[in-house]
Amino acid sequence: MRSKLILSLISVLLVYELKAQETVKDYRNFPLTLSIQFQNFAMAFKKPSFNFQNFGIGIGTEVSHSSGHNWVQEFSIWWSGNKTMGNGLYFITQTAYRPYLGNPFFGEVKAGIGYKIAYRPSESFSPGPEGWQSRGRKGKGMLVIPMGVGVGVHPYRENFYTSPFLNYQFILVKGLNPDIPWSPETLMQFGTRNHFKSWKD
Repeated sequence: MRSKLILSLISVLLVYELKAQETVKDYRNFPLTLSIQFQNFAMAFKKPSFNFQNFGIGIGTEVSHSSGHNWVQEFSIWWSGNKTMGNGLYFITQTAYRPYLGNPFFGEVKAGIGYKIAYRPSESFSPGPEGWQSRGRKGKGMLVIPMGVGVGVHPYRENFYTSPFLNYQFILVKGLNPDIPWSPETLMQFGTRNHFKSWKD
């Protein structure tokens, strides 16, 4: 009797383990991510109206860490216009966790690292052997650490589908201001991830 009970328990555990390892297909790698965004030099969640200044655009893609929708690695290029402080070009990678809040709606938390190329708002000059020489508008490159939260919709389909999202990002920029080790920025993003039908299907 005891042997039958143990065998039954082992069978139940094996079935549960096999079911736990099954991955529901709800994602395709390498979507085309497109976004519009608004950048500002400010602390996170300070003066919300300022979050809708300095228009920019973004493009990117991503791959899953788990073959599913919940853990992904993003790769992005952002451009932000800023007439006062100068434009910026960002090269970013972030790890994102996207749990479903109720399929197809999801929440998102992410963080990563990147590089920012800052441009001056106007042409600058410096003294040289033959007088003042133009240095152009290009400023300098800086390390950035972006952290974000967001929400979105992920209506997975076998064919082409889009996944719209809204993100709020807080970015720390190293060396922007010589008096401050890390300068804060915020970024409000509205975008969509466009998942195309796989060529393998």
